[in-house]
Amino acid sequence: MPFRAIKKWVFVLEGLNAFACTYYFNYLLFLLRDDFGFGNFGNLLCVAVHGGVYALASWAGGQFAQRRGYHAALQIGFLGMAAALGVGAMMLDAAPRTALAAQIAVLMVWTVAMCFTWPTLQAVISEGESREGIARQIGIYNLVWAGSAAVGYATGGVLFEALGARSLFWLPILFHSAQLVLLGIIAQGVRMAHAMSGEIGAAHTPPSHPEATALRQPVKPETFLTMARVAIPFAYIAINTLLAVIPDRARALNLSTAEAGVLNSLWFFVRLGAFVLLWRWTGWHYRFRWLLAAFAGLAVAFLVLLTSEQVVLLLVAQVVFGFSTGLIYYSSLFYAMDVGEAKGEHGGFHESAIGLGICLGPALGAATLHFAPSRPDSGAWAVVALLACGFVALLWLRWRK
Repeated sequence: MPFRAIKKWVFVLEGLNAFACTYYFNYLLFLLRDDFGFGNFGNLLCVAVHGGVYALASWAGGQFAQRRGYHAALQIGFLGMAAALGVGAMMLDAAPRTALAAQIAVLMVWTVAMCFTWPTLQAVISEGESREGIARQIGIYNLVWAGSAAVGYATGGVLFEALGARSLFWLPILFHSAQLVLLGIIAQGVRMAHAMSGEIGAAHTPPSHPEATALRQPVKPETFLTMARVAIPFAYIAINTLLAVIPDRARALNLSTAEAGVLNSLWFFVRLGAFVLLWRWTGWHYRFRWLLAAFAGLAVAFLVLLTSEQVVLLLVAQVVFGFSTGLIYYSSLFYAMDVGEAKGEHGGFHESAIGLGICLGPALGAATLHFAPSRPDSGAWAVVALLACGFVALLWLRWRK
């Protein structure tokens, strides 16, 4: 069976991964709030540390996948996440201080293991594809993970309340176990160990050249890749600062965990819709104005989501936020795969940039709350100022000689 034929099963692995990771990571923040008294400061700090680990480990994970093989990287990732979560489940009943330290340690180990999966999955779906094939595969890839993550966040609160806190661990373990079984079946049935070894060779992988649209623009394709790589960490600065404060915002608005999950999942589904549009319509490729507009919308929507209490404004802001994050994410991944050739390493760089944003935004928010505790909205304004710096950086990259 040819290499391309196994990719439909890779999308199944991706969907399982997105749901499991979304459920565990986002609702762990609710567990930290309920069991350990974490507020905005504690959750922001926790997410910042997670992001720092993610930034370093995902780069290493991408390189490992490119050099040692995609199959081995996925095995390490799925097995490592399941093992870490197993320890987390066992440590829930420990003494409070020990349990808290254990949960933070489990989160870090789980993060490292996860970093072997996303760069690898991105590389596998792009390997051996033509330019048109890459665009198609990235479109499907984005729909799968975004759709699974949206469902995971929207239903996660209900699952958390219905199944209890331990489901944060055993439910993702079931997903990762299924991934390992599926990976083994694929390897045995279609000789995946050879097909996914990363040794596909130049004869099977068409040379990578940017699409024709890129060559008609005044900006080099490599510059678009640089701009997208600048934009993606800022998108995740906003995303993860928002996710970190949702548990405390939900408590302030008297929302249950289930209600918070449903209400705040709108932008997840809008991002999914944006991925559908951006996949089928390619007019945004190598168009600077689209990237710039998305960045501006990101900053404005973020500020509204963290400072407004009007339901209509919050819903509109979620729509803008979802489309903006969708275009920025799609740009980063598309340009990396369209311009670059080492798919595993580019996937690692893409995820590393995401990790940098996950770290910087919450870290800045936590620092601002620490030094200005009397101003609860100071963190939001500090992050908006950081996003403004990213906006200026995009303008400089576009207009520099």
